[in-house]
Amino acid sequence: MSAVDLLIAAGVALLAGGINSIAGGGSLILFPTLVALGLGTVPANVTNSVVQWPGYLGGVVGFRKEYEGQRARLIRFGAVALLGGTAGGVLLLTTPSEAFDVVVPVLVLLASLLLAIQPLLTRNLQRTGDDGARRDPAWLYLALFLATVYGGYFGGALGVILVGVLGVALHDLKLSNALKSALSAVTATISLLIFALFGPVDWLVVAVAAPASLVGGFLGARVAARIPTTPLRILIVTFGVAVSVYLFLRV
Repeated sequence: MSAVDLLIAAGVALLAGGINSIAGGGSLILFPTLVALGLGTVPANVTNSVVQWPGYLGGVVGFRKEYEGQRARLIRFGAVALLGGTAGGVLLLTTPSEAFDVVVPVLVLLASLLLAIQPLLTRNLQRTGDDGARRDPAWLYLALFLATVYGGYFGGALGVILVGVLGVALHDLKLSNALKSALSAVTATISLLIFALFGPVDWLVVAVAAPASLVGGFLGARVAARIPTTPLRILIVTFGVAVSVYLFLRV
């Protein structure tokens, strides 16, 4: 790649890192950019995954205030994400991607619609007592496992799926958005290890774009923490639907 190409990759990585923290799905702008800059689809996919990893870490740092009092929940959810990400990585290495690619846009669209109707579900499912004392529903762990299996396998729009299921289960969109970044970071770490060992990573692109992704993730988290709940929900749902349409067109 030329110096100009590397600058373009870094700029898009900065934007993608911010999108991942705010709404999820940033990889869906970086991946096609890397392909347009000359990388093959497989090298672009694995390079994109490695580049995105620092952005997730930046998002975790940016959301640190939202994690106060959530240590036990983070440990439980993080263990599920570790198992799911590992399972997804194994699937990536042992199965063809065609069948899974057909399912991806459906998952993203359903997650977006789930988030759109979350206020209605919250009113219908609201339990008495303090939310912080309420136990997380058992179905949430299965949903998080399946979501992170997908994340370990492909990862595009994982944040949209995670914030959708977390939003319904926890009835707190901002907390769900923060937890989404932490779980994405765990899943991305597994992908990083797999791709670094077995994938055709373009390390020159990583050297330039990964720091930009880190900065974008941190700045995006700070922006997301200050957006009121309703506009944040509209932004995430709109972006999620747009991503699903994009994926449907690629199938």
